[in-house]
Amino acid sequence: MSRTNRYERQSRFAEIGEAGQGRLAASRVAVLGCGALGSVAAEILARAGVGHLTLIDRDTVEWSNLQRQSLYLETDAQLGRAKADAAAERIGQFNSDISVVAEVVDVTADNIATLCADVDLVIDGTDNFGTRFLLNDYSLERQLPWVHGGCVGATGQVASFSGRGQPCFRCIVPLPPDPSMVQTCDTAGVVGAATHTVASLQAMAAIRILSHAAMQTDEELFRSEVLSLDLWSGRIRNYAISPVDCPACRGGRRDFLHGRLAAAADRTAVLCGRNAVQVHALGKRLDLEGIAARWQSSGTVERNAFFVRLHLPCEREATTPAASVEASDQATTITLFRDGRAVVGGTENLGLARSLYARFVGG
Repeated sequence: MSRTNRYERQSRFAEIGEAGQGRLAASRVAVLGCGALGSVAAEILARAGVGHLTLIDRDTVEWSNLQRQSLYLETDAQLGRAKADAAAERIGQFNSDISVVAEVVDVTADNIATLCADVDLVIDGTDNFGTRFLLNDYSLERQLPWVHGGCVGATGQVASFSGRGQPCFRCIVPLPPDPSMVQTCDTAGVVGAATHTVASLQAMAAIRILSHAAMQTDEELFRSEVLSLDLWSGRIRNYAISPVDCPACRGGRRDFLHGRLAAAADRTAVLCGRNAVQVHALGKRLDLEGIAARWQSSGTVERNAFFVRLHLPCEREATTPAASVEASDQATTITLFRDGRAVVGGTENLGLARSLYARFVGG
């Protein structure tokens, strides 16, 4: 059967047409985060014929992901595969006509320009405000369009930004909110049908932007509004984004890309709901093969192209010299990525995580 009719039904839609389908084929999109939103949006864009996808994610597949992250299989969770790697492989199995690159890294102010250097649009699949503010700054710096999405429980929101400001993300949320005031999927849960809906709306916005001619104005392609959804109650609303004295798009500040908030970012943090700590202490690429060989006498070692993982015997953990804690049922693991970042599993003690990093990685 001919492969030339792969996108026939889509290109018959008058608003896209053959010309729009050609523009999709020439487009390059970065998906920042390959979790519940990013993995679904990436699949839709791949099936729609977007010519190149860069999949960026720092994490690995877990069993709890399978309820809503439809690109992944049980074998991915069993092996603890890097999400970006597993997603790229799965996309290649249903569309070998497009190019897909997996980047297993933590996005920072130091590497976002490299990761997104040649893309036409970014899909926001992140799970934290810090990365969204960083993306917003980079978008304004490059005048790069991006599509924001968020979902908790059965509620979500979607907004598209041109990268030229008025509005931008900081027009809606001036600063990262207090974490204690923000619900997460770990605290409030999340419904897979809701994340699929939000991701589908993000992908639809991206397809609309990318398939239209460059001569169209921002006003025609980007709506100054946030689409808010409560899928449990069936309520969908549009909220206009009012002009404000925004420090980013009106004031020209790039606090999260070049400013004090980028410089002050703490690279060690507890991963909520994971009994794990992320440590990012090195700023250089590591020789994972050499480290894997060095770890052989320390415990069980797993390795693939993106990370090495060391399984250590259970160790007792103490938050202070006088306080002991029963050994965790979850054995301690160190998953080390090539960019120097590690996820230390089996603890939420920042000091212990840094100590284990220093002992087994160095730096």
